[in-house]
Amino acid sequence: MFKLPAKAIMGIINATPDSFFAGSRQANLEEAIQKATLFMQQGASIIDIGGQSTRPGANLVSEMEEIDRVLPVIEGILKALPTAIISIDTFRAEVAKQAILNGAQIVNDISCGSFDPAILEIVASHKVKYIGMHITGNLDTMHQVIKRDNVIDSIIAYFEIKKQAFEVVGIHDWIIDPGFGFGKTVEENFQIVKELKQLKVLDLPILLGVSRKSSIYKTLNITQDEALNGTTVVNTVGLINGADIIRVHDVKEAKEMIDLLPMLT
Repeated sequence: MFKLPAKAIMGIINATPDSFFAGSRQANLEEAIQKATLFMQQGASIIDIGGQSTRPGANLVSEMEEIDRVLPVIEGILKALPTAIISIDTFRAEVAKQAILNGAQIVNDISCGSFDPAILEIVASHKVKYIGMHITGNLDTMHQVIKRDNVIDSIIAYFEIKKQAFEVVGIHDWIIDPGFGFGKTVEENFQIVKELKQLKVLDLPILLGVSRKSSIYKTLNITQDEALNGTTVVNTVGLINGADIIRVHDVKEAKEMIDLLPMLT
């Protein structure tokens, strides 16, 4: 099993035409390999590959189309970069299985096993790392905000239930993602970052995915293309407050931030 640094960077590569940030979309295999190579040179520990956009209003593609999108990218990157740690960003069991058989070592599931429960058996049987995200609702309603008294309390309760269920199927050492930007108000998203330390009660590593999301750029009244500086600020606070992995579109800037943090904390 691979070992990650104390503060790890996950670089985003989307094999999709409609992911919310155009800079993460790779039009062809050669571009994807070039981007992965650059990410690793800049300090990424993980390359996260997705074939299905989960932005609000995204079209759902078929399982086969998702597989056809991601497998050539996984195979191409690993051929060029044999030591790369590949994460497959999917909520579908069969996509996860095919990605693992072709070299993926992490399954990054926004549904935390809710959309396709068979994905948990795939993870357990192949003994790969798993990232499960806090989410409410289903594919159609996952971006709708539900009423709750305290988002941190809700996230902790959600993952406590998931921990018990995952123990039953044999998943013990996994990573939680509090789901910044998924079915939460702007205020709740920033509360998650400010109070991230509270999630340490779960005794699991934390991934934070805030990169160029709407809570940042809408708060600043700018565009996604202009949201790098805001992303860096939010990620810095998240790392200080306990994030173990940050999922980003901009690896170079993330690595510089991580390198500076020991001088400031």
